[in-house]
Parts: sequence; C-alpha cells; structure tokens
Amino acid sequence: MEQIKVNSLKAWVLAARPKTLTGAAVPVLIGGALAWSDAILYIGFPFSFVAFALCLLFAWVMQIDANFVNDFFDYAQGIDNPITRLGPKRACAEGWVTVGAMKSAIALTTIAACIVGLPLVLYGGLEMLLIGALCVVCCFLYTLWGSQHGMGDLLVLLFFGFIPVTITYYVQLHTITAEVVVASLACGLVVDTLLMVNNFRDRDTDRASGKTTLVVIIGEKASLWLYLLLGVVACLMGLVFLLNHRPLAFILPLLYLPFHITTWLSIRRINEGTELNKCLGKTSRNIFIYGVLLTIGLMF
Repeated sequence: MEQIKVNSLKAWVLAARPKTLTGAAVPVLIGGALAWSDAILYIGFPFSFVAFALCLLFAWVMQIDANFVNDFFDYAQGIDNPITRLGPKRACAEGWVTVGAMKSAIALTTIAACIVGLPLVLYGGLEMLLIGALCVVCCFLYTLWGSQHGMGDLLVLLFFGFIPVTITYYVQLHTITAEVVVASLACGLVVDTLLMVNNFRDRDTDRASGKTTLVVIIGEKASLWLYLLLGVVACLMGLVFLLNHRPLAFILPLLYLPFHITTWLSIRRINEGTELNKCLGKTSRNIFIYGVLLTIGLMF
C-alpha cells in the first residue's frame, strides 16, 4: 500500500472502514421496509422519512464510532500487531492516525451519534434515550469485553439485528410485531457471518493471545458449518413472511443462498491465511445482497 500521511483525510477514511457501513445500513433498511409496508399498505399511517433517515444516520455514525474504538483499543492492548495481523491493516497500528487524534475522534463520533439520535425521541418517545445509551455503552463493551470472551456473536445478533430492525420499525408505528422480531433475528444471523469469517481467519492468533471467540471455542470444523447454517437458517426463517402473505419476502432472499454457499466453499478451500480476506469482502457483499432482496420483498 502507498505511504499514508499521518492524520490525513485518506488515513481517516481508512480508519472509518467505509465498507462496513453497508452492514450497518441493512438492518435499518429491513426495519424501514416493514414499517413502510405496514404503515402505507395495511394500516394507513403516515411513514416518516425523516425518522428513517435519522435511524440510518445514527447507525452509520455508531458504526464509525465502533470502528474507531476497535482500532484504538486493539492497538492499545497489543492485539493489533502489524507484523502478525492477517486482516486488513488498522490505522493506529500502522501509524496512519496518532493515538491522541484517535481518542479525540472517538469522543467526537460518540457525541455526534448522540446528537443524531436525540431527535428520535420525538418519534419513539423517551425510551429512545435508553436505547441510545445502550448502543453507546455496547459500542465500547464489544471491543473491551464481548469480543474477548466469546460474546461477540451475541452482540452482533442484538446490535446488527434485533435492536436496529425493531427500533426502526418502532419509531414509525410505536409497536413491534412477530414479523419484525423474525426479520431482526434473521438479519442478525446473516450479519454475523461477517464476524464468523473474520474470527475464523484469526483463530490461531486469537488462541495464542488468549482471545476467546466463538470460533476458538467450538473449533474449525464446527465454525465452518455454523457459517453455512447462519445464512440457511436466516432464509428459512422467511417462511413466516410466506405464511403472512408476503411471498416475495420469502422468495427473493433465497437468491442470496447461491452467493452464501459459494463463499462458504471458498472459505473451506482457502482455510487459513490472508487469502481469507477475499472471503471477508464476499461475505460483506452477500450481506448487502440479502438486505436489498429482503427489503424489496417486504415492500412489494
């Protein structure tokens, strides 16, 4: 990679990890599609595009904040070693962003997320303050504790599935339905495939450093099968939509499965090393495909 000037715009763009923003957007898209469908087509309530935009912007700012937190604390704790690291390079570890500047960036993005999320109180009530505070706390909790003790996958299920999907729906209709819960859990399972392949790649270095991920706990073979099952189960959960007269919401996401299975076969073939970063990129693409397909299916 070309020389990156310290604290330059390019350094900050790399630190923000823009490719991860699609994963943050997918649950909001799904929650918004369900809310739009129920509000416009079935209930006749108005759909607030401002509330939807605020949910999306909050998700993006929180994702960037989480990336900064992860970058800083993994470097501070000695987890990100630029020599042994198999994954994409990180800003602090590579010296692209200074430690002091990253601390300031974490403070600023945390404050920005709070500012963006605050107006959601007007749409979802005071309970949005609690949800926002929970998101901020878990932004730090994931890196400082969850990812170190095998809880990363559960936190992904909650904060890239259940919470963003249900809250995006709730601020529109002030209720949560069974379909919303199913959609949120299915979304969380699909997004977790990204964490699975990331931890599968790092399983040896994580084990050596004492980092306990789900992959380290259950082993290589079980992790490979779990990656496959996450996507398959998420699609099967779509049967709920079929039973509730939303056939496209079940049928369209099935088109995601060939991409998911092909990526799984690539992970099995490559098995280890930096080549798995290609599978990381493919998995991110797959998540976006699933999200778009389910969103279209729910809206029409």
